[in-house]
Amino acid sequence: MSEAGGDASAQEQDAPVRVTIVLPCFNEEEHVVDEVKRICAAMDASDHTYELLAVDDASTDGTLARLRDAEALYPHMRIIAFGHNGGSGTVRRIGSQRARGEYVVWTDADMSYPNERIPELVSILDDEPGVDQVVGARTQEMGTHKALRVPAKWAIRKIAESLTNTRIPDLNSGLRVFRRDVARPYLRLLPPGFSCVTTITLAFLSNQHPVKYVPIEYAKRAGTSKFHFVRDAYRYILQVLRMVMYFNPLKVLMPPSLALLGLGGAKFVFDQVRHPLYIPNNTVMILMTGLIIAAIALLADLIVRSRESA
Repeated sequence: MSEAGGDASAQEQDAPVRVTIVLPCFNEEEHVVDEVKRICAAMDASDHTYELLAVDDASTDGTLARLRDAEALYPHMRIIAFGHNGGSGTVRRIGSQRARGEYVVWTDADMSYPNERIPELVSILDDEPGVDQVVGARTQEMGTHKALRVPAKWAIRKIAESLTNTRIPDLNSGLRVFRRDVARPYLRLLPPGFSCVTTITLAFLSNQHPVKYVPIEYAKRAGTSKFHFVRDAYRYILQVLRMVMYFNPLKVLMPPSLALLGLGGAKFVFDQVRHPLYIPNNTVMILMTGLIIAAIALLADLIVRSRESA
């Protein structure tokens, strides 16, 4: 490459962009270039300046080679190659940290999300300054183990809605756009796996950052799913509880504490009616457990408030 060509390329890399699209790629060789083409075509047709960060997560097939071959055709694409597999959450965290755009888009490379609608979702943040994140809420479930996934996701979503006091049409959609500066403090909380999308949703909701949901169609994914039902469902539940504990521990700990104190109080009255001046050990255990959990809840809430004011 000539010196002039190198300078032009460097200037293009340093040019300001409005939108950064983070695209995790892991064993997607059959369709990754088609996905890149679809995203770039949609963004090129819009008024938004952008960069596409295609992150190869140590694929064991020809995904990285396909991306390298297509690199010259898509000047807005930057390729990042991981030395070892870090998981989709790690890809999204590092991609978001390296983003130059004011807005960051998360999506997948498996042809399941309508990525041609990315400019539409970005425009919502432009048109509605009070919204900090726009999520593509899927209108149907097309994944594997559908008979198990649907009720499991419904139950997890209801837990999250109860703990955040917010209606959540889709807790773990992989298509979303958010303001980079708003999300930056929460990126360190992202787990390495699929539950990263749940984490960023709960982080925004728990901190009163408005989230808007836009219905989208969801297609059957191309290639092989990396989702493992039992392991990933367990991680989703754990991550919901962890995030609410991180931002609002009283929501998690006070209900069981009050339930135990109420049960212990009722049992104490019952015991006194049957055997005046006698308190059974199990009654004392119930009351003490409730008091201990309440003390932990108040201490955890104090730590959260102290962290926020620091």
